[in-house]
Amino acid sequence: MAHILREAKLIIWDECTMAHKKGIEALNRTLQDIRGCNQIMRGLTVLLSGDFRQTLPVVLRGTRADIVKVCLKTTFLWPHINVLSLRINMHVHLQQSRNVFKTTH
Repeated sequence: MAHILREAKLIIWDECTMAHKKGIEALNRTLQDIRGCNQIMRGLTVLLSGDFRQTLPVVLRGTRADIVKVCLKTTFLWPHINVLSLRINMHVHLQQSRNVFKTTH
């Protein structure tokens, strides 16, 4: 596994908004240890996807404040994350394009 992480160029973490902030911090420490560098994520591109409006981490018997404390946005890594938002729903866009193609040809 260390060899794979050492050679990786991109890591994709889907639904990261459901993960505890310690998960992303552990990934950061692991990459720093394996790659022998203190740079955040060791310069590797990490694609985090998810929607904070849908699902937050689960904290057993936790209050709303407890849940917010463990969410990804509270990690020390958050200021180093470049947030990009999708503007077009490509699934719907492509489906509409296919329907137009079918009716015109």
